[in-house]
Amino acid sequence: MTIGEVAERSGIPATALRYYESRGLIAPDRTHAGHRRYPRSVLRRLAFIVFAQRVGLTLGEIERTLATLPHDRTPTRADWATLSEGWSARVDEAISDLERIRDALTTCIGCGCLSLDRCALANPDDRAGQTGSGPLVLRKGA
Repeated sequence: MTIGEVAERSGIPATALRYYESRGLIAPDRTHAGHRRYPRSVLRRLAFIVFAQRVGLTLGEIERTLATLPHDRTPTRADWATLSEGWSARVDEAISDLERIRDALTTCIGCGCLSLDRCALANPDDRAGQTGSGPLVLRKGA
């Protein structure tokens, strides 16, 4: 398949496909004229990349994960399942974080305190206050 066909079928822009190629996430064959030709299996690999990003993996983590796939054959359902086994804990952690944020938003919007020393969302456990008084965060950036 051409890069345009892959972009159309996957919904991923050609620019992103070229970037994924530069990172080694996908690898097309080249014609004698230098044109990219992708095997159909690249669509499954791209679906994995998109899903892994939605789970919260970085491209570096995705690169390392994909490097464990067999190069001599198209990955099977079992190969993909093995790759995603450890993601449940990560998804559970993300859900827990989002629930905490949701719960804090309800009290934050209603309280109107506008105070960093009491705001559980902007400054959990008054971490900013533990570093001292004044605009320390701003001074560190200078």
